[in-house]
Amino acid sequence: MSMTESSSTHQPSATPRMSTGIAGLDTILGGGLTPQRIYLVEGTPGTGKTTVGLQFLLEGVALGERGLYITLSETQDELEAVAASHGWSIAAFSIVELASETELDANSQQSIFHSSEVELGETARKVMTRVDDYKPARVVFDSLSELRLLAQNPLRYRRQILALKQFFSTRACTVLLLDDRSATTSDQQLHSIAHGVIRLEQLPQEFGKERRRVSIVKMRGIKFRGGFHDYILDTGGIVMFPRLVAADHSGAFQPMIHSTGMPGIDAMLGGGLAAGTNTLVVGPSGIGKTTLSAQCLLAALQRGEAASLYLFDEGLGTFFARTAALAMDLSGYIASGQLKVQHVDPAELAPGEFAHMLRGDVENMGARFIVIDSLNAYLQAMPGEQYLTLQMHELLTYLNGQGVTTVLILGQHGLIGDIRADIDMSYLSDATLMLRFFESNGRLHRAVTAIKSRISDHALTIHELRIGAAGIEVGAALEGFEGVLSGLPTYRGKTPMLRDDSAHAAP
Repeated sequence: MSMTESSSTHQPSATPRMSTGIAGLDTILGGGLTPQRIYLVEGTPGTGKTTVGLQFLLEGVALGERGLYITLSETQDELEAVAASHGWSIAAFSIVELASETELDANSQQSIFHSSEVELGETARKVMTRVDDYKPARVVFDSLSELRLLAQNPLRYRRQILALKQFFSTRACTVLLLDDRSATTSDQQLHSIAHGVIRLEQLPQEFGKERRRVSIVKMRGIKFRGGFHDYILDTGGIVMFPRLVAADHSGAFQPMIHSTGMPGIDAMLGGGLAAGTNTLVVGPSGIGKTTLSAQCLLAALQRGEAASLYLFDEGLGTFFARTAALAMDLSGYIASGQLKVQHVDPAELAPGEFAHMLRGDVENMGARFIVIDSLNAYLQAMPGEQYLTLQMHELLTYLNGQGVTTVLILGQHGLIGDIRADIDMSYLSDATLMLRFFESNGRLHRAVTAIKSRISDHALTIHELRIGAAGIEVGAALEGFEGVLSGLPTYRGKTPMLRDDSAHAAP
């Protein structure tokens, strides 16, 4: 046989993947685990290792595969209680307790296990016997910490792990080894033995809900999605949110410019808001950013688009009362399912979970208009400014690629004079509307201007903005003023101001 014939005969075939029972983790792994290998799942107590193991075995049960849970640390009652808290029944797979009551030594002054080589070998033999008896396709070994205590010697411990690996490889088992990372140093030897390493982490916060994240330290023969991915541990099990990579999601849409429902704003933006772009609305508190964005949202709903609104700052009751007072009734759109309005608590939200929610709106609900109010509160859910910027870059790139029109609200500190924002997001936006207060004739006025647009020629003029019972009005360009954006303008001409009849009723 020639070399050419030999190489063509032995082409490697694609190995089918085995689901972990956690959809997000399967996505991170590019489809799941390679069957009949040993994997290490490591994490400190509370990260959800046991839950991962149970979901792994329950997925096997659903596929008709036999499962075996070998525990040296938790009792069967404890495992059943964990499963019951998630609404699961684990009667369909076998549980073997190696730390049973009959193995306790009343004369021992240490742990329930002796650090003798005899007992280590006895434990390993029991594991092998149970596996041969049950012939499982999936095995969870919980946990390696007890095995490490039995060995008390790195060389003996490594040899025992190698022996177990060799044993499982001849039994067609896919094995998850759970480790609580109780070793004083990182166990690189164990990493080298395992076919793959999945690390679970729990990050305490000074205020609010703790954050959990997963990373793939190593995975042989699999192209996985690197980096950290958020996950939550709640009733029903672990839900993982793969890090959003916009390049993995391509879409086709018709690039069209739509009206904001405000002719004056349309004229300033060169026609309105374009599909597949994002617009940043910036200004101080109380200036009308949310109201202006709600009018854009209403215009999208009126032309038949599905939409989502995420409120980080304002309560739902306050928002609905205010929009109703301005003749913007959204209740019918909510009732029909065309509009989704959700209040978000940043102290309870993982950033990856929020990106997952937006993806669900776009891909499942068909949302084509999204408002995020505001980025200031969303910033509090992130560990730092640089991560917000990177996260928002991927998120906006994804939304733009799906043809979604996005409105982002960013509050600024101060009312007049020196006004600053928590973070500069202007370079990520396709268009930017700036709102400012200014003083004139002893009254406070609002001004609006478009300072950026990547898709059209926008006006460079500054206009008065009025919000009242009649809705939103945009006045003529404030050509008679200088320094409006500073809040302390100088009047140098005759510019007609929008008249407020109630304010000017008395002479």
